Amino acid sequence: MKNSTIIGLILGFFALIVGMILKGAPITALISNPAAYVIILIGTAASVVMAFPSRELSKVPKLFKIIFIEQKLISKQEVITMFMEWASITRREGLLALEARVDEIEDQFLKNGMRMIIDGNDQDFVRDVLLEDISATEDRHKAGAQIFSQAGMYAPTLGVLGAVIGLIAALGNLEEMEKLAHAVAGAFVATVLGIFTGYVLWHPMSNKLKRLSKREVELRLMMVEGLLSIQSGVSTTAIQQKLSVFLTPTERQRMAEKEEAAREQKESA
Repeated sequence: MKNSTIIGLILGFFALIVGMILKGAPITALISNPAAYVIILIGTAASVVMAFPSRELSKVPKLFKIIFIEQKLISKQEVITMFMEWASITRREGLLALEARVDEIEDQFLKNGMRMIIDGNDQDFVRDVLLEDISATEDRHKAGAQIFSQAGMYAPTLGVLGAVIGLIAALGNLEEMEKLAHAVAGAFVATVLGIFTGYVLWHPMSNKLKRLSKREVELRLMMVEGLLSIQSGVSTTAIQQKLSVFLTPTERQRMAEKEEAAREQKESA
């Protein structure tokens, strides 16, 4: 689902607002309590700023872009088809024949790997360099996801802090019951905002970054196996079988059906 983040946000706010209406809670309480927003939003931001170095925090705008805009990654099926084609060229013309294809590769990781095997580097060296690159990428992704995860931990606790502050203010209106009731209701708005932002915004965003990272890492591991297989000079059938282990059974079935349809079309032509 391309806009799953947007859909999730809409459903989250819908659940909050409709739930308050069904419970008879006034929606205006969410709007007429700016102190709660200050405590939760600015307090969460302050906690995150203290918890992480500025070098990592500078990537937050980019992380939001990744969360809201789907990554344009090549599919695993396309990777298999691409490596099968390269394996065929290698077996016919040799590894150096792929040099003309390097500039056509858009993925920088794959391009670097292709250059290394064309330059004749040792297979163990190529594997070590590419796996170290993947490990470094995982660490960067983990640090980015942790920012949102920590924000999700801080926000609910700050909601309790906001409620306590509100109750302190409410105690100053014990003589006027109407003001007291209004102050108590407002005090718990901070708790609502803290829990909502923590468990509907920050934690889910952290999880999405982790899932996107896992997807990218799997794709890169697949590329590593493909590059090493080409360097070893395996056949197109062997490389297809080796890379197909990265596909789900459904994806394998669809790919097999697509190949069968292409084969039948070629024979009929």
